Amino acid sequence: MDLTAVLLRAAAARPRVLLVTTPGGTAARLAAERELRMRDWPPASTPAGADLMVVAGPDCPLLRPALERLWQDMPGPRARVRATGADDVPSVLDAACARLGSPGRQRAEARPAAHEHLHGEPGQHSGRGAEGGEDVEAGHGGDDDEPGHGAHGAHGAHDEGGSRDEGGSRDDGPGGAREEDTDAHRHQGRDGDRAGRAGHEVPDDEPEHGGERRTGEESHDDHTGHEGGHGHGDGDMEMPGGLPMAESGEDRDGLTLDRLHVALGPFLADWPAGLTVRAVLQGDVVQEAGLDEPAADRPADPFWARPWLRAAAGEPVTRGEAARRRAAAHLDSLGRLLSVAGWPAEAVTARRLRDDLLAEAPARVLLPRVERHARRVGRSRTLYWLTRGVGPLSAADARAAGVSGPAARADGDVPARYRQWLTDVVHDVRQLDDTAPLDPARQESPRGRWDAERPPSAALTGVLPGLLVGAELGAARLVVASLDPDPDELAVRPAEVARG
Repeated sequence: MDLTAVLLRAAAARPRVLLVTTPGGTAARLAAERELRMRDWPPASTPAGADLMVVAGPDCPLLRPALERLWQDMPGPRARVRATGADDVPSVLDAACARLGSPGRQRAEARPAAHEHLHGEPGQHSGRGAEGGEDVEAGHGGDDDEPGHGAHGAHGAHDEGGSRDEGGSRDDGPGGAREEDTDAHRHQGRDGDRAGRAGHEVPDDEPEHGGERRTGEESHDDHTGHEGGHGHGDGDMEMPGGLPMAESGEDRDGLTLDRLHVALGPFLADWPAGLTVRAVLQGDVVQEAGLDEPAADRPADPFWARPWLRAAAGEPVTRGEAARRRAAAHLDSLGRLLSVAGWPAEAVTARRLRDDLLAEAPARVLLPRVERHARRVGRSRTLYWLTRGVGPLSAADARAAGVSGPAARADGDVPARYRQWLTDVVHDVRQLDDTAPLDPARQESPRGRWDAERPPSAALTGVLPGLLVGAELGAARLVVASLDPDPDELAVRPAEVARG
């Protein structure tokens, strides 16, 4: 009996999946999340805990170094595939299973990796062919209306028994240890953010104290930015593992502390696709922040704003159709925020409602579930106390910066913004049968008033660095999730956008 083949087949039957989204890949990501949930394949929030990398979206040359770094950080056995569109997802995942369970492919994969290690060239692209690390490209799950039932990963997998957390690992209960923490710690050697979480108990049906925890897990991806993982300080020296050397500098209190230059993105879990934030940290506090230019190197087709683009081009679009897309977009954003905050069960609920909206479920079926979800999340005291006072943005400051939509109407901090999403979702579900024509100049798109010359996400990214300065790193993740700008909007060329 070939024991290796047996073990590989067992691993391929239910692999841990690192889902990575490139600019223009929203539709493929949504399809992959649905399919992974139906197959019950657990997600991985870091490459160290992944067996399979699924890239959702078209190739983006500017992000290839970051993608390659993630791939090199994955242990074997491993496989990598790409789904450029939603229709590709099932066949791509089938191909990934065959590849991951093939002893011949895995042996061929291991040989170049060992060669790189012996010659001191980790992280370089080895030029592997069909047997190596090249992307393979291809030509609804059941409802759960009970709050807190099940668990969801950062990318959408679901465990029917509710015993797995967002990373697909076992959850030992409130404050319990998680496998993904062990994987991340073993891979990164960084446990500062997780140390303070041990023994912190919360009710089973409320979010965990998860903002700082997820930062600790995922800040590894800081150094998987555009430069393939190198530091961004004043010097070129790095610590072991690719982390940049710290430098000294005065903080806001006049004390001289170490300053660390890090890049958040572009492939963090529950993170806008392709967005990269360059931050300067002293301790775990952001002292400076800035954004890279959009990584998209071609005109984008922003999935969430399609009805407004079509209406602006003269196509007939009803207000009900626009309300359906807007509600689904808000639920998608809410799923990100709840996952970052450490409430995976309700993140699953938000994403299931999103998928049902996109699947044209009728309002009479959706409205009771949406209202129940809005009550549960909006009234959660634990979530409120975790996020209150984080990233305040007044209505006046929002208007001055050109921000519109929920972020401006919320007139407040992270809780004000997610509660505004919930209010808007309930309102939009009630409008699904509205057959009046959409006026793109008057009805808001998910991120605000639509203007192809200056999309609403441009204003959101404009205010984002200022909201991050002074925030702890865990709180910074919450700020980004609560604004959730869509980088695809920043690359829109109206005359070239595909209709649909």
